[in-house]
Amino acid sequence: MSDNVDNNTKVDYTPFGKLPDHLLVEIFVRVPVSEWAQISCVKRQWANVFRGECLWQAALTRTYPLAHQTKRWPGPIPRGLSRRRYTALYVSKRIFALDGEMDEIVGHAYLFLKEQLEFSDTPSTSSILHGTIIDQFIACGKSRDIAHELASQIWLAVLDNLADNDLTFLILKRLALEGDVFLPYPYTKSIKVQWKVFEKLFTDFRDCFNHVDYYDVLGCAKNKFQPIPSAWLGY
Repeated sequence: MSDNVDNNTKVDYTPFGKLPDHLLVEIFVRVPVSEWAQISCVKRQWANVFRGECLWQAALTRTYPLAHQTKRWPGPIPRGLSRRRYTALYVSKRIFALDGEMDEIVGHAYLFLKEQLEFSDTPSTSSILHGTIIDQFIACGKSRDIAHELASQIWLAVLDNLADNDLTFLILKRLALEGDVFLPYPYTKSIKVQWKVFEKLFTDFRDCFNHVDYYDVLGCAKNKFQPIPSAWLGY
């Protein structure tokens, strides 16, 4: 090696190191999605490919060829760019097993709710989040009954897929302690959704409670459900 080469510079002599971005895109979209995170960490060029729009446009066309026929929809939850659309369709397929005209919108509603709960600096109340999802489906022509059912499925899926950490405990506790606001059907939250919040708190996160918090949440549970499971009792 020449003395002019910086010893700290890593030179990639493999065939992959010489490929332009458009060829890398064609290769990467054929690799299983489960390996994309690892691939994007191999080198800076590859990370930039995964951050770019071209790869996600190609992946969207290859994996969901009918996605380009989907028109933009009305409502408060936007469609976003190719990466967002790909993620929404992937969620709909993997979590909800949907395959129809509403599958992408369900995925977007799921991403919206999960991000609002986990990453929002000023989180909205659950009633506002729930109402936003209901409004999205009604704006897209779904009946009140279907909008209510889809929103319930999305809430249950998000609650089941929150990380098992202290942040999730705080999110669930906030949801449990939120005061009930009377709203007409279909904006009322499903009893299954309300039950899931307390069930996760009293089973998966029981050890996170202090004495005061436990009895505050237990009091809310007793006001909502009668009788409550014996497994929820006992601090």
